[in-house]
Amino acid sequence: MSVADRLTSLGIDLPKPAAPVANYVPFVISGNIISISGQIPMGPDGLAFQGKVGQEVSIDDAIRAAHLCALNLIAQMNAAVDGDLERISRVIKLGGFVNCVDGFGDQPKVINAASDLMVDVFGDKGRHSRSAVGTNALPMNVPVEIDALVEIS
Repeated sequence: MSVADRLTSLGIDLPKPAAPVANYVPFVISGNIISISGQIPMGPDGLAFQGKVGQEVSIDDAIRAAHLCALNLIAQMNAAVDGDLERISRVIKLGGFVNCVDGFGDQPKVINAASDLMVDVFGDKGRHSRSAVGTNALPMNVPVEIDALVEIS
């Protein structure tokens, strides 16, 4: 099944790739690797989630935020390959950051939403290595930020 078919079967319309909010680019292609800058839970109407997990943000909302970050990663991949997601030969690594209260230990559960989406969309090519790190703050007080390394053909 093609990536486009998987997206359709999942009911996913990719969002417009978010523009950078500071002095960086959304992705860099070096050889056959795309390094994608951290994506935050930006929805069609702006930030969909703000706050600290375990305080203002529930774990269920953090999981939804991670899913949205992953959609934004795929949108950046799509931009990098000029709309041909079949060029994605491997999602190499996701780096997940969770803005959470001290003592919160479910970062892997939150970031699983992004990992699951990569496998749902790219199949075995979506299986990746990963970090899931808790932090005391993230830009714009978002609960989750995720970056990625992706191999292309």
